[in-house]
Amino acid sequence: MNPRADTSHRAVAAVDLGAIAANVRAVRARLRTGVFLCAVVKANAYGHGALPVGREALRAGADLLAVATVAEAELLREGGVGASILILGPLTPEELERANGCSAEVVVWSDAFARHVARTGGRVHVKLDTGMGRIGLRDPAAATRLVRFLANSGGVDLVGAMTHLATADQPGSSFAREQLARFKDWTDPLKEEEPGLLLHAANSAATLALPASRLDMVRVGIAIYGLDPFQNDPEDWGLAPALRLTSYVADIKACEPGDSVGYGQAFVARRSTRIATVPIGYADGVRRSLGGRGVVAIADQRHPIIGRVSMDMLAVDIGAAEVGLGDTVELIGPSVSVEEMAGRLDTINYEITCGLSQRVVRRYLETTSRR
Repeated sequence: MNPRADTSHRAVAAVDLGAIAANVRAVRARLRTGVFLCAVVKANAYGHGALPVGREALRAGADLLAVATVAEAELLREGGVGASILILGPLTPEELERANGCSAEVVVWSDAFARHVARTGGRVHVKLDTGMGRIGLRDPAAATRLVRFLANSGGVDLVGAMTHLATADQPGSSFAREQLARFKDWTDPLKEEEPGLLLHAANSAATLALPASRLDMVRVGIAIYGLDPFQNDPEDWGLAPALRLTSYVADIKACEPGDSVGYGQAFVARRSTRIATVPIGYADGVRRSLGGRGVVAIADQRHPIIGRVSMDMLAVDIGAAEVGLGDTVELIGPSVSVEEMAGRLDTINYEITCGLSQRVVRRYLETTSRR
């Protein structure tokens, strides 16, 4: 018998907190003693839910959390998270005051922002741009002067020195090692002046595949969700995907040759078949371009998405399969990985889960893998 969906919700993202915990432990096992693990929960934990995921990551062994915006830090504090929170993105002076108000650590990336920090105080990490080309000082000498300026500013707690790697998820590229070398050329003498500085550069890809990048702390995002930063199989790294996205079969109708389905008649039947309508669409985060390219699974059997994905619904060609009204339709899960969906869309797994909208109900499960 086919599994029946809970049709009280049209679209559900079930997040396995046991898998989150297992992934944190798997990453922790790669780190030498004393290296801090920063769990990145920005963008609503890459679509998984920042507060429950953040709490679980800390329970499983993460030392601190990272976000991109001050609003994300405030949400965690309002939810009772007492651990250190690092805001990775650029802030305005007004946002800096809010960051200090919720005791968040901030990234200093320019002389102008450093002057604001010197007036307000706070816990800071200075960023050197070694090749990403976004925020951060490009000139190591200027970055050193900035560190000294902050170290001599009352009320400023100099926590870390950091950079960000641009090609760590491209195994054939040597650029990540070049960036690390530039970073070390800057931090080696800096450590003599400020021995307590935490040095950090590694994202998920570097943490998994570039041991030299682990330094004093790693910033791990996509891996704690059980997704592969290299867009292959997460199991290659001992990771367990945490999210399953489902909807249900709302309607089934016969479709004869010449019958069309959806906007623009993008699908016209060439044979007799049956079409299942599923109440989930691009407003939920299921990309419009999956029409004619994507697949879903019903009772572990895969079926093609046909026609155009609309705002609130999509259509599936189920042929003669034993499918009934109310059956569960899996869009992401054991039968259709995030990496497969991303590949069909010529994008990356990050974009798929980050794109899940707020009207998709999140449910949090605790499995036996949780310790």
